[in-house]
Amino acid sequence: MASPVTPSPEAAPSVSSIGRIFGAIFSPKPTFESIAQRPTWILPLVLISILSVVTIFIFSQRVGWRSFMIRQDQQNSRLQKQMDQMTPEQRDKMLDQQTKIAPIFGYVFGVLGIFIVAVIIATVLMVAFNMMIGGGIGFTTSLGIVTHSWVPGIIGGLLGILVLFLKDPSTIDLQHLVAANAGAFLSDDAPKWQEALLSSFDLFTFWSMILMGIGYSAANPKKISFGKALGTIVVVWAVYVVCKVGLTAAFS
Repeated sequence: MASPVTPSPEAAPSVSSIGRIFGAIFSPKPTFESIAQRPTWILPLVLISILSVVTIFIFSQRVGWRSFMIRQDQQNSRLQKQMDQMTPEQRDKMLDQQTKIAPIFGYVFGVLGIFIVAVIIATVLMVAFNMMIGGGIGFTTSLGIVTHSWVPGIIGGLLGILVLFLKDPSTIDLQHLVAANAGAFLSDDAPKWQEALLSSFDLFTFWSMILMGIGYSAANPKKISFGKALGTIVVVWAVYVVCKVGLTAAFS
């Protein structure tokens, strides 16, 4: 008598790169299952980079960098003490240099910085899951999960561009175009470490963390439950926030 054949589990249906962008929002579980089987990461990074560059361009044309740099300088107590010892001509010269350099940094980060940050986060989470849980997550899979979990940032970027056109330029805060965290509601004289802390509790960040949890649990559901995945991500995020707040307090 022939032994019965046990059917193998069906593979997740293949989803196109564009379909994965929408799927990360509307049907995350099957989308990340597809990403785990055939990792891709280029399209979300390209879209986020384009939005970043467009945002910087519109801000440069509509608002300008001088007022932004004045506000940044005023919020840095160490720099403010140095500026108090300068002559008006020296302060203007320094401000002119800052105004020229700021958009360059903005464009560079929008193109290269986002990719570097994605690689760092994907590497850290891959190591965390493999060492702590034995998840067997590959780098390309980790990068695909991280980049597609950033899709909510595309929504935030589009909203930010809309704000740039609708809001009075004198009231625009480039660091908080969309008021998605408590840091956006702090006064300008609030301590920088406080702004760094409250800005970390961001709606789009939490949305992305939930998507990451879904993604990593989909990559190895036998070893990584959604709870374990989200817990690991929250721990890594908390360590990052502590380091960011500490460094901000030390150098501001």
